[in-house]
Amino acid sequence: MAIKRPVSLIAGVAASALALAACDSRSTLPEGAGYGPNPTLPEPRTTWFPTVKIADAIGWKLGEKPTTPSGGQVTAYATGLQHPRWLYELPNGDVLVAESDAPPKPPEKSGGIRGWVQGLFMKKAGSQTLSANRITLLRDADGDGVAETKSVFLENLTSPFGMALIGEQLYIANADALVRVPYQQGETKSAGAPVKVADLPAGRNHHWTKSLTASADGSKLYVGVGSNSNVAENGMAEEERRAAVLEIDPATGATQVFATGLRNPVGIGWNPVTRELWVAVNERDEIGDDLVPDYMTSVKRGGFYGWPYSYYGQHLDRRVEPQKPELVARAIKPDYALGSHTASLGLGFVPPGRLGPPYQGGAFIGQHGSWNRSRPVGYRVIFVPFKDGKPAGTPQEILSGFLNEKGEARGRPVGVLIDRRGGLLVADDVGNTVWRVALPSG
Repeated sequence: MAIKRPVSLIAGVAASALALAACDSRSTLPEGAGYGPNPTLPEPRTTWFPTVKIADAIGWKLGEKPTTPSGGQVTAYATGLQHPRWLYELPNGDVLVAESDAPPKPPEKSGGIRGWVQGLFMKKAGSQTLSANRITLLRDADGDGVAETKSVFLENLTSPFGMALIGEQLYIANADALVRVPYQQGETKSAGAPVKVADLPAGRNHHWTKSLTASADGSKLYVGVGSNSNVAENGMAEEERRAAVLEIDPATGATQVFATGLRNPVGIGWNPVTRELWVAVNERDEIGDDLVPDYMTSVKRGGFYGWPYSYYGQHLDRRVEPQKPELVARAIKPDYALGSHTASLGLGFVPPGRLGPPYQGGAFIGQHGSWNRSRPVGYRVIFVPFKDGKPAGTPQEILSGFLNEKGEARGRPVGVLIDRRGGLLVADDVGNTVWRVALPSG
């Protein structure tokens, strides 16, 4: 596959030259135009250099914390973590947090000078740290919204991310494999060593996170696997079983592709009303501030969602050659756009009865924040109301203040979940904190 694209970054290109790209690709639309079931999709706008505007990661000063709507309360549920990315609540209310960052790339897959430059920008944004490769258990025994204990539950993993408990087995999606360990309720440290269940696509790992959820009956596991590129510039051979949701039999490890064309499906979960599988997807970059909107969508077995050949249904990406019109003709339009370049990673549906009527059936989205946009967007947690199992209405900002007045990142939200006491937990990988938000019920 050949890719038609602007001139790549080369050695000696100064950051100031990259900033000039914004002159040609700035947004011409209000931010809200990129949200909802029918977002505005302008003509793509390529530039000589990709727009790069990254918020310097500085962390939170003592006493600082994110803000939430009037009547809500924010507390630091746990601090002193190392790049916390994903959260999972156990049946007794203990919370597991995956402390993780990208695994090293093989030298032959490093991406050369372009990859080196991209790595510098990721470090500036607070990523590319040494991965802790562990899962930590947090326990709030007295229910005051602050975890009293923090213990290493499992370590020496490989960039762990998604977690799912089936019976007495805890499944963990590493960057390269699905593994399991035994679990007994109440234990604070795993009693067993990880056992591999199935290999997962690895190698270059342009998108390394592997999200995970189990079916209601525990018979299947679903893993979100991101693409190895922006728009297949490394060739489609590297995209086998990627940009996809995989279905895995936990008993045998047998794996099949459930759905494809999903560039980077990170958040994953079950719609509490329709019982459909939903994902939050990061879309492609480098065709303008207003393209392409990230989105959340229901996922159909055998469904194709466009990547890399088209976006938001059947809008062709002309950088990709050769095209596959037979695939594009059946590309499924996503259910709800979440804004271009917002890096909408977290997805957490509200379990029945855990929050008041305004939130029932809806979904919280952790927006990690943009890099390929002239004006930063994301860096917040939003709530999208649902009605009868479908998104219904405009998003509501729930947690903000991650960017300070200078445009520096004090934090960046990733994983979100509603705990059994009705609090919203948010993993902040720049602030090295898990925040808890007590929301007003009315």
